[in-house]
Amino acid sequence: MAVKLDLYKIFCEVAKCQNFSKAAESLYMTQPAVSQAMMQLENELEIRLFTRTPRGVILTNEGELLFEYINSAINLINIGEKKLMESKNLMAGELKIGVGDTISRYFLLPYLERFHNKYPNIKLKIVNRTTLELCTILKSGEVDIAICNLPIKDSSLEIRTCMDIHDIFVCGEKYKDRISAPLSFKELAEFPLILLEPKSNSRQYVEKYILSKGVKIEPEIELGSHDLLLEFAKINLGISCVIKEFSQEYLKNNLLYEVEIVDEIPKRSIGVCFLKSVSLSPASIKFIEDLESK
Repeated sequence: MAVKLDLYKIFCEVAKCQNFSKAAESLYMTQPAVSQAMMQLENELEIRLFTRTPRGVILTNEGELLFEYINSAINLINIGEKKLMESKNLMAGELKIGVGDTISRYFLLPYLERFHNKYPNIKLKIVNRTTLELCTILKSGEVDIAICNLPIKDSSLEIRTCMDIHDIFVCGEKYKDRISAPLSFKELAEFPLILLEPKSNSRQYVEKYILSKGVKIEPEIELGSHDLLLEFAKINLGISCVIKEFSQEYLKNNLLYEVEIVDEIPKRSIGVCFLKSVSLSPASIKFIEDLESK
């Protein structure tokens, strides 16, 4: 297995460079040695991994499938080796955090500031993705921890709750004057609704709950950010579904108004996630402790 691991490392470099010579240069090897290694790996696996082209090589379909898994595995190995070199007193190292735009702005910023002031030598890398994408890059080793909208069902992840949040509907002056009593979901569905994009975990949670009450909602406008939900509702383009805790500035200043609903949507949470199978770095442990000490 040790021999094959070396071959897999060479395989990944060739796949990334798409050229034997460039891969050899990156690996401090000779081009013939790289070519021989790939020939050996193809022979052992009894499958063709690369297609030769005038400019270099490209992965075959089988090669792409293998690369997806081997690259993730090597990333995790590299992370493990790097963590061993980190100082326990956090004088060096890196913390890679995956987070969504909304949570980053309305929840994470003060924690980042406090952590950076306390451990200035820890390099922070922030990756913004959707909740679904965050789970994927977390499992591939691209980030150490992810801060996501819950619920998430994934047996490979450890999930710890950081903050409860509430999904509400808000409107501007135009619709406020038209609504005189709490709305049922059926009545709500008759208004022009503004929701996040379908892949959003927040949108799926709200839709699933309302559907459980026998009502299917169809938005007239779909947006990619929480801030746009607030702004579109403010100019009376419809009724937006937003997170109450992240909309306080608009609500307190009467730029938007909460629409009362007969059956309130149950609260959910924001949580920090990490792989059960991988030990956390000292920086990750300290950051999670800070999140939980709120």
